[in-house]
Amino acid sequence: MSYADAAAKGPKQAPEEVSVNLSRAPYVGGVYKDESESTASLIDVDGPHVQSVEPEFLEQDVQTTTQAERIEREAEEKEKQRASEDAEKKAKPRKAKASGIRGNTSNPVFLANAAIATLVGAGLGFGAYRQHTQGKLSWELVGLSAGAVGVFGAVDYFVSKWFLQNKFPPK
Repeated sequence: MSYADAAAKGPKQAPEEVSVNLSRAPYVGGVYKDESESTASLIDVDGPHVQSVEPEFLEQDVQTTTQAERIEREAEEKEKQRASEDAEKKAKPRKAKASGIRGNTSNPVFLANAAIATLVGAGLGFGAYRQHTQGKLSWELVGLSAGAVGVFGAVDYFVSKWFLQNKFPPK
């Protein structure tokens, strides 16, 4: 037997009880707040052990040989790091990032790739705009176009690489 069946067999509520029970919960009167005992002094015994350190700890004088050795090691590591960074800077020749493009402005492979990228981008953008205005632009069409661009890019990469190696080597 379910609870609903058992409740249905019991005595019915009076109409005045039904109207009172359906309105709202009884007024509580507010939240009890007792500030006589502060919880600030209580210790959380379930938490991990915490040790506090004074804020000026790192500025204190060296008091042990371990601290002195640590400071010496840190200074040596900083010097080694600076020396290795300086060596790397001297070893790497300074080369501008755009020098590859500037040096190959007369290379027909670079010029053809730039023109093809511009024309393909403009053509796809205009075609997508026309499809959108006609209400025919769909995710399937966008996906097929993106796949075609990927295949074309891969073919163009290998053809350009072959031309650069065999016909027009970069400067």
